[in-house]
Amino acid sequence: MVTMIHSLTLSATELASDRLLLRKAQEIDREGFIELATDPEVRAYLGGPKPRGDVEWYIDAVGAAGLTSHPGSFVIADITTNRLVGTLALERRSADRPGHVIEDGEELELSYVLRRSAWGAGLAFEAATTVLRAAAEELPDQPVVVVTQTAHLRSLKLAARLGFRHVSTFEEFGAEQTLSTAGLHAFTT
Repeated sequence: MVTMIHSLTLSATELASDRLLLRKAQEIDREGFIELATDPEVRAYLGGPKPRGDVEWYIDAVGAAGLTSHPGSFVIADITTNRLVGTLALERRSADRPGHVIEDGEELELSYVLRRSAWGAGLAFEAATTVLRAAAEELPDQPVVVVTQTAHLRSLKLAARLGFRHVSTFEEFGAEQTLSTAGLHAFTT
């Protein structure tokens, strides 16, 4: 059994790569967040699109900055235009959810979603690699998990390209999910 300090998370609030800026949300991201939450294709494996009114109400309630206020939660923005192309989070997977590789749960979990206009350009790979390398430099070695619907083949391919290996499948949100893992040390530069 692996023992870890569950409170350890990535402290960076901004990271840059060749094409991307991972940063905290700003008011200019409002329409991008709405698009991510309401686009049927983007949300195909995430429970379906949400009603626009509900999304607007939520953003108004928490404020745009509140959407990425947790450590390890970022907007993925184009480094040249600062336009939101997606979101990425490296946060702890709650122990009360299924899908873990350590007994106590609370592993680091990588999740991401991109606007349709950003698909196929390698941006999710670039953003994920950037945040995982930063975490590997800052945090002790530990497992990182990716959980995705088994039917989402593009996401499974991305996880494999990043170096995550398949561990198991389980049921959550009414669909089969695939659990993959990698050691954080694998992302040291």
